[in-house]
Amino acid sequence: MSDKIKMVVFDMAGTTVNEDNIVYKTLRSAINEAGFAFTLNEVLAEGAGKEKKQAIRSILKVYAGVKDEKLINIIFNNFLQMLTQAYLIADIFPQPNAFKLFIKLKAQHIITVLNTGYDRGTAHSIIRKLKWQEGIDFDCLVTATDVDKNRPNPDMIYFAMKKFGISDGAEVVKVGDSIIDIQEGQNAGCRLSIGITTGAHTLAQLRTANPDHIIEDLEDLLSFIN
Repeated sequence: MSDKIKMVVFDMAGTTVNEDNIVYKTLRSAINEAGFAFTLNEVLAEGAGKEKKQAIRSILKVYAGVKDEKLINIIFNNFLQMLTQAYLIADIFPQPNAFKLFIKLKAQHIITVLNTGYDRGTAHSIIRKLKWQEGIDFDCLVTATDVDKNRPNPDMIYFAMKKFGISDGAEVVKVGDSIIDIQEGQNAGCRLSIGITTGAHTLAQLRTANPDHIIEDLEDLLSFIN
């Protein structure tokens, strides 16, 4: 096993980005417009971190026993339209110490990757709002629409590893705010799969995924890498 950490893969919303759950609030609205009455906590508990059509599918199945793919597609298309409008007026900020951490990792020649259950269009909307630039402020963006299988499958992490010529998961760390983030890192064989309490899932929820560590601030990551 390599001793060198070469890459850190960060989730976006809730981990490196603070968008006040606008995506999941919009997802809840789109689902509830179809005749349901789910709470935001229910949507977060079952949908956080997942590709958004997959999230709709899981929420409807778990809480309502619904498996209607036609309905799922209608809700998903409505969600995309609603989200476009929501982002026009939304305030989006970096999570505390995110940018500072990127700089410190770059100084150690560690690759920073953002990965997300959002489609590429949504992810780019967020990055534009933050005024972050791929290849300058961080090294690579991987989205749900770039791979065949989404979280908890490890395809997005493998995609990033292949891009930078990394073949050993022991050289990679995954950080995320949801259970499915942690599972993604575990399935990719990452050296560390780390939960963070700044987003979708609570400390108790994160613990159920058996992460290697749980942190409260992004800068806490440095103590594990160093």
